[in-house]
Amino acid sequence: MSHAAVRRDPRTWLAFVKFEHTLFALPFAYAGTVLAAGGWPGTATFAWVTLAMVGARTAAMAINRVVDAEIDARNPRTAVREIPAGRLTRRDGVLVAAVGIAAFTVAGLALNPLTAALLPVAVAFLVAYPYTKRVTWACHLWLGVTIGAAAAGGVIAVTGAFTAGAVALWVGVGAWIAGFDVIYALLDLEFDLREGVRSIPARFGPERATDVAAALHALALAAFAALAFVTPLGAIYAVGIGAFVAPLLAAQQLLVRRRGPAAALQAFNANLWVSGLVLAAVVFDVAFAGGSGW
Repeated sequence: MSHAAVRRDPRTWLAFVKFEHTLFALPFAYAGTVLAAGGWPGTATFAWVTLAMVGARTAAMAINRVVDAEIDARNPRTAVREIPAGRLTRRDGVLVAAVGIAAFTVAGLALNPLTAALLPVAVAFLVAYPYTKRVTWACHLWLGVTIGAAAAGGVIAVTGAFTAGAVALWVGVGAWIAGFDVIYALLDLEFDLREGVRSIPARFGPERATDVAAALHALALAAFAALAFVTPLGAIYAVGIGAFVAPLLAAQQLLVRRRGPAAALQAFNANLWVSGLVLAAVVFDVAFAGGSGW
């Protein structure tokens, strides 16, 4: 580990938890609340869902960084991260994780009895994820299930119950997350093989891994399409998924197939648009097709 000076400034903290990656899942949680409420879910619900999502995402990233600090230090791509580089300490990471879990817990308790009851399960999944890559190549699926639950959580926050819409969102987001995590793992293929880190690319090779990612994204699109059959969503939503989300997922698959692992990061970053597009499709459909709740 580097002996660089510890730097506990806002930029370092935000970089440590990759705050911008909150955009991967947060819009899906908002989409779930809008869909369940038939419009604006209310300021209190919106605020609690936001706090829950930011807290859970922050805790998950901090736990991952703390647990993986030694692995990150040996990987040239990740050695510049805050803990291996010495800009933050493991104790700092544990503190960030504790704050994130506390925020997540407060929000879950404030929403309804079901969100409160599910808190221990959610925390267990968050804590376990960094260890899965040490024992199974299916770690990407675990990550998908964990983050996909956030979308279902948006529905549950409003309804206080599991619904078919919550399940469809969970499957869709989970498959989408797992698919792009497989693509992201292409960046560390050689390192993972050398160090014994488990991943789908390391287990099956880059070509099969790309096929698996494509299959997962196809499943995600199927789940997003199914959402329109189990909820009142209609034509506006269908156009949003078919004309924008599907081509974006297809484009990242083509990019990786044509340019190989070198294009993995570019393809991965394209996913920042997916959740926002799905949210927009849900919001416009609810607002203009059926939304007296706005």
